[in-house]
Amino acid sequence: MIEITIADYQNPKHRQAVVAMLDDYARDPMGGGEGLEDEVKEQLVDEMAKRDHVFSLLAFDGEQPVALANCVEGFSTFAAKPLMNIHDIAVISEYRGQGIARRLLEEVKTLAEFRGCCKVTLEVLEGNETAKHAYKNFGFKPYELGDVGKAEFWQLYLD
Repeated sequence: MIEITIADYQNPKHRQAVVAMLDDYARDPMGGGEGLEDEVKEQLVDEMAKRDHVFSLLAFDGEQPVALANCVEGFSTFAAKPLMNIHDIAVISEYRGQGIARRLLEEVKTLAEFRGCCKVTLEVLEGNETAKHAYKNFGFKPYELGDVGKAEFWQLYLD
């Protein structure tokens, strides 16, 4: 039976699971196809733990971590309320199609409502049709502003 829990960043089992799951996701083509750098693996959980507005959900099948959602609370200036961004969501390949991602989304939604958030956001790659289908079935839709168009996700790396 799959159990979902909020990661305790001080718990060695949870710390290892967060890093292992994110590394597995990073190795997937939809995560970039390359594992995390050693420095990131060493610092990730400690850096996340420093921030009250960051949390992770882990799904376990017994002792085996099988899914992860990393979330970051932000703020909507247009609503003057917090929002919840799902920064990473991943299910290991052999557990996909079993509704685990939907259960993670349900838990994120519940936690976002509890925190008084006005919405939940996420990014999805244009070609990730499986994820897009799952998100649409859950109720997500692309952000559009009338005749102005759809939002795009841009980035600028800093040194």
